[in-house]
Amino acid sequence: VSLDLRELISVEDVQEELKLGPNGALVYAMEYFEEHLEDWFAEVFTEGFGDDDYLIFDCPGQIELYSHVPAFKRFVQYLRDQGWSVCAVYLLDAQFITDPTKFISGCMTCLSAMVQLELPHINVLTKMDLVRNKEEVEEFLDIDARQLTAQLNARMGEKFVRLNQSIAELVDEYSMVSFFPLDYSKEDSLQDLLAYIDNAIQYGEDEEVREQVADLQDPEDGDFGG
Repeated sequence: VSLDLRELISVEDVQEELKLGPNGALVYAMEYFEEHLEDWFAEVFTEGFGDDDYLIFDCPGQIELYSHVPAFKRFVQYLRDQGWSVCAVYLLDAQFITDPTKFISGCMTCLSAMVQLELPHINVLTKMDLVRNKEEVEEFLDIDARQLTAQLNARMGEKFVRLNQSIAELVDEYSMVSFFPLDYSKEDSLQDLLAYIDNAIQYGEDEEVREQVADLQDPEDGDFGG
């Protein structure tokens, strides 16, 4: 760890001093961090990192921080203002995507973060190596609107038919949300994901990145679909 936000503020300290729960304390901590972007973070960041560095920010998993709390949006804007290329990598547990309703729920949380952050965005299904029946997950990597609508309607009441159709068409027709399946049992899975991220931020020589992506398996084969 090269930089730790807990050196500025920690959730545990906020909970103890302000008597907040874990979620409220986390939101408070991130808003406090936002207030100190121009002083504490700017000083530590400028002194510690240069143009050739490749940085990974491990962020909390609380969806509110990315859906409507502005702290992270301002943080990524600060990085971009300093000349950094930024890409959001949204991690979603593959074991959560096992039926149409959970799939739609996952899509909507990813979409809310995409809209809020306004960044190149890669959604990753993690822990694919732990999924016993991978076919249950892989069928959602290349699903069409009619199939998704039919599956949703079979599980929900009649009053949700039009809503289901609209959401399914949003996901399918406009390719708003797609997922990269990260499977540690496959030797090249992590390397392939890194190539997609490099391509999104144009890291390194442009020609080299294009060659990496060209060497990846065709998305139609099921490794990367919407």
